[in-house]
Amino acid sequence: MKQKTFLWSLSFILAGSLLGGLTDQKASATTAKTEDTLQTFSEILSLIEQKYMEEIPPDRLIHSSIKGILNHLDPHSNFLDPDIFKAMQEEQRGSFSGLGIVISKPSIEEPITIISPIEGTPAFRVGIRAGDVITHIEGLETLGMTVDEAVHRLKGPKGTSVTITIRRTGADEPLQFSIIRDDIPTVSIQHAYLIRPGVGYIRINNFTRTTHRELLEKMTSLKSQGMKNLLLDLRWNPGGLLDQAVKVSEQFLDRGKLIVYTRGRIPGSDQEFRASARRPALDLPIIVLVNRYSASASEIVAGAIQDHDRGLIMGTTTWGKGLVQTVYPLRQDSALALTTARYFTPSGRLIQRDYSSFEDYFSENPPIPVESEREVRQTDLGRKVLGGGGITPDFEVKAEEPTPFMSRLNRTPIFNFAVRFISQHNGISKETFEVTEAILGEFSRFLDSEDIPATPEEIAGNQDYLQTVIKQEIFNSLWGIQEGYKILAERDVQIQTALDHFSDARQLARSAAEGKISKSVPAPRQ
Repeated sequence: MKQKTFLWSLSFILAGSLLGGLTDQKASATTAKTEDTLQTFSEILSLIEQKYMEEIPPDRLIHSSIKGILNHLDPHSNFLDPDIFKAMQEEQRGSFSGLGIVISKPSIEEPITIISPIEGTPAFRVGIRAGDVITHIEGLETLGMTVDEAVHRLKGPKGTSVTITIRRTGADEPLQFSIIRDDIPTVSIQHAYLIRPGVGYIRINNFTRTTHRELLEKMTSLKSQGMKNLLLDLRWNPGGLLDQAVKVSEQFLDRGKLIVYTRGRIPGSDQEFRASARRPALDLPIIVLVNRYSASASEIVAGAIQDHDRGLIMGTTTWGKGLVQTVYPLRQDSALALTTARYFTPSGRLIQRDYSSFEDYFSENPPIPVESEREVRQTDLGRKVLGGGGITPDFEVKAEEPTPFMSRLNRTPIFNFAVRFISQHNGISKETFEVTEAILGEFSRFLDSEDIPATPEEIAGNQDYLQTVIKQEIFNSLWGIQEGYKILAERDVQIQTALDHFSDARQLARSAAEGKISKSVPAPRQ
């Protein structure tokens, strides 16, 4: 399996674990029926430990055995070792203690580079800049470190200090910073702004304990700026906490409307979640963007909005995860994320995709479910929707396919060029700056100096793309990640197509309010 696929599968494992939330319940004692089998298992472990030709750490044997058991269940029942469990808890809380920097290290041979300091954090306050290279942490060289090792050394208890050595473009000597760690918020909404006059854009990265509060703050701010329509972006959102998905959905639904329900075999697993009150966003026409990597809690929100005809869903079919995990803490700071129920959208759709093959399930190009084999349900207005394979959008809009050159050229040289360009050019204006052909010529010479192959034909054939991403990286470094993201959004096919369909979203909202379908309301495009 490709590395990227593995990373995404890990992301969905983590998101699936978050969906059920933490519980104080400990694992119960085993039943008498399993005691004989456990005795055999214990004997096998003992023999391996004593007789195998090489010494194997006992925890490695046990963890491998646990994973083998869980592989016979479903893709989202997983053992969480102490590191993964701790990371999950930090993400769920919405904060951790550290410096407040976004770092990148594409390979073990490359340096740790700061993509951006987070505004208001310790790193930002002491003057850390985008493009700074961390050469040492507490005197220890970082070149051979992995990102995880570096993050582990940079994080620490609030109030403690860590010393880092920085190499900065334009500085003759290395710079040393002693930084006091502090609580760093892990926001789930990084981008929220008026993308057009009257059109608010909000992107939710995942669903943590702070998502609902963040959403209310962002919507209040955007409404004060004149927001009359909302583009809610759930692309690449792997999910998170169930209660936060419910609270986000409540913003768009009438009191009492069903959002999601769960069914399982253990007591308490059969539950219904309904909108509890009229919310501020109820009068806004809504379009929700989704893609292949929108999963779990994202699909709950998209499914509720679609089933109640509250907004249009655009993009590509979502992941298809309809399983609920409960997290049971274990000894030695580990935990078990165990699937205990299935969830269903208001129309009764189980959106869980087939997982008889884990390889296919986590593949970047999984088999497409046959429509005739999927369950058919209806929205409140009678529009046809399908279950058993994710949320199918009302309008299918595919993302831009990268050219071979775009796929080969990763963002590291673009970022490095932007950092160097900023150091050599003063007075860059946010209002007037554009990446000209002359700047593209500089970039081409930069690639040549870095021994990165790029023919003149490839540069010319990808001119629009290169102008966009170079400008984005320059804006990231000078004015923050959101300002850079705005540049990228202007050439995002799915975002730009969505902006042309708010008349359809308004018509659907009117029909939903009246309780009858209009001929002008688009049927879901399956």
